[in-house]
Amino acid sequence: MLVDVEINIKDDSYPWFLHWMTLHQRSQLVQSGQALRRNINGSTEQKKVGIVESILRRLTPGMRHLSIQTEKLELPNGAIHTQFALIPGPGKHVLRYGKAFILVNRVREAKSRDLTTGKPWETVTLTTLYSHRHVFESLFKEAHDMAARSQEGKTVIYHARVAQWEKFGQPRRKRPLESVILDAGVKERIVADVQDFLASAKWYYDRGIPYRRGYLLYGPPGTGKSSFIQALAGELDYDIAILNLSERGLTDDRLNYLLTMIPARTLVLLEDVDAAFSNRRLQTDTDGYQGANVTFSGLLNALDGVASSEERIIFLTTNHVERLDEALVRPGRVDMTVRLGEATRYQVEQLWDRFYGELEHSARYRQIFCEKLSSLGAIDIDNSRRSISSRGTSTAALQGLFLDNKGNMEGAIESADRLIIPPASAGPIMPVDEHLLHQNG
Repeated sequence: MLVDVEINIKDDSYPWFLHWMTLHQRSQLVQSGQALRRNINGSTEQKKVGIVESILRRLTPGMRHLSIQTEKLELPNGAIHTQFALIPGPGKHVLRYGKAFILVNRVREAKSRDLTTGKPWETVTLTTLYSHRHVFESLFKEAHDMAARSQEGKTVIYHARVAQWEKFGQPRRKRPLESVILDAGVKERIVADVQDFLASAKWYYDRGIPYRRGYLLYGPPGTGKSSFIQALAGELDYDIAILNLSERGLTDDRLNYLLTMIPARTLVLLEDVDAAFSNRRLQTDTDGYQGANVTFSGLLNALDGVASSEERIIFLTTNHVERLDEALVRPGRVDMTVRLGEATRYQVEQLWDRFYGELEHSARYRQIFCEKLSSLGAIDIDNSRRSISSRGTSTAALQGLFLDNKGNMEGAIESADRLIIPPASAGPIMPVDEHLLHQNG
């Protein structure tokens, strides 16, 4: 008597099993090669692994049908890193798990496709003797544990594809929270608020309050908005689902659906949220308007409408806060608003210490560096709690300067004038004390 187990491509265990099967077959080939070398060297295989195990190894065939799985990962410098992996292809395979032989049949339906992704429909069927049916439970547990280990210490990034979330590239190594330098106290207050929210589920449910929290991070480019969210996800052991509201083809219905299908333990990042505010009218071809399809009302309904999901932490980012409507930043949609502006004296010193703190005379050179920035009108040397002036710079530019001068403090000081942004491109001056404009709830 035989027993079958079927897995389809929509099930989470589908990629786990294919990855596990590849590694399992590879390990069996290595073991067979080692046994063969022992025979050639004059050893007796039966003494090492036993007669039964030797016969099973000889009867176990290797994989004959293989497919190439290609993954592309975009590096921070814009370069594309491509990785290839061989996985069991469509067709029939035989593998051995313990003393059980399992027939694996991977079937690809050429005429049937997933309507959301366009991928061909696939199933994998595992068949073994009824007396060996217990192996499936341990097999899938091993495959799940292997998949979990491959993502341990990493952050999975999801991107929206049509009407579902898909993993984007390889999981990223978790970014340490201390590697993101915000102004004094800002980072700590956001983290404390998120942790308090995560610990207050029962409090929300008991009072009938929707269990969701929204944060708005705004400011000039390069001030650490995306970097902080990535580091926060690593600190909380969460993943990140990224959606750009200026993406062409994104509609209100699709946005609403995506925000109700968020993977578990995942922060949602909506980038360029101001795009919806420039699109309060429908897209037309008559006047050549080429804006995004997400409307202002559609965004508001997705954030806190009747169909909006709960148990959700959402971050909105924008470089143009002046384009936002007051209806968006009210409590329930945005509960905390934070400006991440031009680098302050505090951030300059913290970044300097991260790059040069272990070098001799680092403190003295740091003082010289800050004095030069002050002479250029970049920072207020007498008030470290005040942000850089209208000729200021970003923390991203500071980090770039220090990367170009690794271990060279004098070179960093000599190159300081390249940090200054012309006044026309700088944002408004705002003291750090006003970074947290409001905190509700």
